Amino acid sequence: MEAKVTWKQNLAFECVADSGKPIFTDSASDPAQRLGPGPMEMVAMSLGSCSAMDVISILQKKQQDVTAFEVKVYTDRSENYPKVFTRATMEYQVTGHAVEEAAVLRAIELSLEKYCPVHAMLSQVFPIDVTYLVCEDEGDGSRRVVAEGSFLPPEAE
Repeated sequence: MEAKVTWKQNLAFECVADSGKPIFTDSASDPAQRLGPGPMEMVAMSLGSCSAMDVISILQKKQQDVTAFEVKVYTDRSENYPKVFTRATMEYQVTGHAVEEAAVLRAIELSLEKYCPVHAMLSQVFPIDVTYLVCEDEGDGSRRVVAEGSFLPPEAE
């Protein structure tokens, strides 16, 4: 993989990798003036999106009727520079019709233990806790929680 980062203005950069699709990063002090997320935001978003792609793909292959899905990533950072991440929590929220908790747990397990390179890399640097929420889509824009918990890798149970 090759990536190119080109300065545009102030603390804004255009970033392009092998896909050729540009994104902008920016660390301007005023968030309203930023052209894009900051680099540490990109790391958190990469963690969530890498695993999310795996999990939704696996749930689709398992023919789970998912109507909404998101992964929220919460991070703690050190107080001193370089203000690295010291811990993260990934929260998977799956909404659908009769989505099986076991299918969600297996999809998370496969993502975190086998497929997601971002998680594999970052989990070597800081602890990443994982929680999940499975909700029934009530069909009127609301949802009802049917299962929730913490995911522990099989060897940690």
